[in-house]
Amino acid sequence: MTKANILRRTSWVAVLATVFLSACAVKSPAPEPAKPVAVTKPVHPACQPAAAGDDLAGNWLSKHRQKGVVGELRTLFTLQTDGSMAYTEQVKRPNKPSQGLNESGCWVRKGNDVRISTQESNGVTTEPGDPIYENHYNIVSLTARNLVLRDQSGTTYRLTRMSPGYRLPF
Repeated sequence: MTKANILRRTSWVAVLATVFLSACAVKSPAPEPAKPVAVTKPVHPACQPAAAGDDLAGNWLSKHRQKGVVGELRTLFTLQTDGSMAYTEQVKRPNKPSQGLNESGCWVRKGNDVRISTQESNGVTTEPGDPIYENHYNIVSLTARNLVLRDQSGTTYRLTRMSPGYRLPF
């Protein structure tokens, strides 16, 4: 036998041995499909109803300008008697569409302090207890028509009572 034939036969034997061994190899079972992980939505506590006859309940609108912001800021607090709230803030600029923030959650009044807890911000459920979604205001003055609030940073909101169902225009 020539060297070429020996090489050719050896190659065929190696190929056949590889095919045979791979056919005999024990295949591991297919992995089980991953179990779906249940994504739990954060659970916020239920809103507590406001005290009967609380003058703070209603729609309150503030229009003001802020240093560094081009345009007028419009802020609408909607405080319901069932303890729920909606907070809408828009930046109204000349010749441009309004940009805004829409939040909902709960409000609680204790004396002259008001706590607003956001549970949903622009359609996304917030993380319970996250301090960025807990806002505290001090009631500086409250009449049937006007409300003045001051937040933790000292910003003062001068608000006017609006009719029930009032919404910010776009």
